[in-house]
Amino acid sequence: MTFPRRALARTLPYSISLALPALCLLCSQAHAADEKAGTLPVVTVTDTKPDLRPLGATAIDKSSLPAKLSSSSDTARLLSDVPGVNLYGAGGVSSLPVIHGLADDRLRIKVDGMDLISACANHMNPPLSYIDPSHVGSIEVFTGITPVSAGGDSIGGAIVVHSAAPEFAKPGEGTLTKGQVGGFYRSNGSGKGGHVSMTLASDKLNVTYSGATAESGNYQAAQDFKAAGLAAPGQAWLAGNEVGSSRFKSDNQSIGFALRHDNHTVELKLGQQYIPYQGFPNQRMDMTGNDSQQVNVRFVGQHQWGTLEARAYSEKTRHAMQFAQDKRFWYGPASNVPGMPMDTEGDNTGFVVKADVALSARDLVRVGAEVQNYALNDWWLPSGGGMAPNTFLNIKNGERDRIGGFAEWEARWNPQWLSQMGLRSETVTMNTGAVQGYNTSATYLADANAFNALDRQRTDNNLDVSALARYTPDAGRTLEFGYAQKTRSPNLYERFAWSTGGMAMRMVNWVGDGNGYVGNINLKPEVAHTLSATAKWHDGAQEKWALNVTPYATYVQDYIDASACPVTRGSCLAVNPTTGFLHLTFANQSARMHGVDISGKLLLANTSSYGSFMATGMLSYISGKNTHTDDGLYNLMPLNAKLALEQRVGPWSHTVEAHWVQEKTDVSGVRNEIQTAGYGLLNLRSSYAWKQARFDIGIDNALDKFYASPLGGAYVGQGTTMNTSAPYGIAVPGAGRSVNLGVTVKF
Repeated sequence: MTFPRRALARTLPYSISLALPALCLLCSQAHAADEKAGTLPVVTVTDTKPDLRPLGATAIDKSSLPAKLSSSSDTARLLSDVPGVNLYGAGGVSSLPVIHGLADDRLRIKVDGMDLISACANHMNPPLSYIDPSHVGSIEVFTGITPVSAGGDSIGGAIVVHSAAPEFAKPGEGTLTKGQVGGFYRSNGSGKGGHVSMTLASDKLNVTYSGATAESGNYQAAQDFKAAGLAAPGQAWLAGNEVGSSRFKSDNQSIGFALRHDNHTVELKLGQQYIPYQGFPNQRMDMTGNDSQQVNVRFVGQHQWGTLEARAYSEKTRHAMQFAQDKRFWYGPASNVPGMPMDTEGDNTGFVVKADVALSARDLVRVGAEVQNYALNDWWLPSGGGMAPNTFLNIKNGERDRIGGFAEWEARWNPQWLSQMGLRSETVTMNTGAVQGYNTSATYLADANAFNALDRQRTDNNLDVSALARYTPDAGRTLEFGYAQKTRSPNLYERFAWSTGGMAMRMVNWVGDGNGYVGNINLKPEVAHTLSATAKWHDGAQEKWALNVTPYATYVQDYIDASACPVTRGSCLAVNPTTGFLHLTFANQSARMHGVDISGKLLLANTSSYGSFMATGMLSYISGKNTHTDDGLYNLMPLNAKLALEQRVGPWSHTVEAHWVQEKTDVSGVRNEIQTAGYGLLNLRSSYAWKQARFDIGIDNALDKFYASPLGGAYVGQGTTMNTSAPYGIAVPGAGRSVNLGVTVKF
């Protein structure tokens, strides 16, 4: 793992300058306390360490995670019960989380402390796809105001996912050995898989191995939504209700080492992912390979003054796309064209150092610095049929480097009031090399020459601010409110995708709307201003009832939205009259979003014979508008609600869940976004858990209701997708009924 000397030279002094004032103040206060101590009597003090968890985070109940393993292999779906969180449809393990209308790169997503980046023009390998759901130990979600300490280069919320923390044997008790093994089966798509973890540890050293595999065929909708037939000439037969290009297979492995000495711990984790195939029903290409290797080193030390943490990581990704089984040979059976191979290499390295400094019983200061260097190459080998004789260079030697630091002050003024204020500064530098098309045709040549003549280096100096307060008047009420300014620089494809050829443009699309895009090198960073508040009412023990209400509003300056192309070359201004799909570019405009999340629970009964009955529910509403064009914003979830009734009696747990979604009519006109009808779903789950084992059974969409997900995108999952023989104007349908089984055994 290497880091640029210039980056380190600039960053480390900045980090020290942030940390030294807090450390000096800590030392002076400690010295003053020693002088005043004199001959005061010895007092026994209980542990009063300040709560170092980030303010504003929602922690997902760890006990709720095992029940979800049998129904999905997509880690993003573990967030489905968090108010304000939705998911863009994608591949079977690659859904893109949305928080209050902001998704994908607009969110800060960390996996085991690493800022992972999707190395793909279609974002088929997003951060959460790199950890299997069975390996998740804890999740924190920031849906309202995100503190600057939770990460920068984003304008929405944050998602922080950790695998299980290393566990050590107790001193004097010998060697700790433990593990678990589990498996699942899903009837819809014949999905199956398994997972295993094993730990061997002393009181000083921990070694843990984790592995998981999952695969599924195409899933079926509840009814026919297209004509049955061949996916492509000479290819597989697809039934009318079969969702083409929805099959997948994924393998994940990791081994971790942890060494503990006194209050200091060093961890080394090595991870590897192999995805041989993953279909995407709302993309014109499929993933035909994703190999990733990760090295993650962490040091954490507990001191009297607080906590010091340092992390270094490296992620290397080799990614491939091609027309998979349901989309092959888009020129027809008589053609010798072997499709359209696309290859990507991503190299992501990072370094983070941060400290939590307890200045007093009231004041806690967090300071930190980060360096991230990201390199990307995206090339398409010649394959004939107009795609020859050259290799198409989509992104050549792309660079996106971040250097930043933050300082955050948290003060507990009294038992009722807690405040937090933070400031983050980041510099994002981007560049890319010269490009070329498949050949010297007029469009390729003109586009490449124009792009190569530009000064392509761009530097953004970004500033984030957060201010948050919590008021707790009594044990049954809490009010949390705040403001944040957050900034995100464009990604490499938004700035540097250069070709206006129709085929090339259709390869740049991570939102699944079926359209094609060309980049805009002059894009400015997005700057979001967010106001949010959360009011909580509950019983004192928070066991019998609770009600949470979160209104929010966001205005985004220089919002990066879709727009008509400003040039007339190639297909940039073309609209396909047969398919209705468009060719667009990215442009800075402005947008506003506002909404409310409501959630709660109520203990209905607690009996000795039939156990406890708990009702839970949540409702989310969001409205958004492009204030520059007065158009709707893409992929906003309509009004939706969930209501569940859970019975717990002894080792048994039974849940009946209803999910309602309103029709979607407020859509993005510039993208020809598809409207969807309202629907309601019924899900059933039961589990039986005893000391060493757990068994789960569930029925998703128990009434076999046909529906289309409002965030599922346009269906282009079969046939000659480049020429769009797939039926136009159809949204990707949701899955029909599925019976899911899961078992986990601990040892």
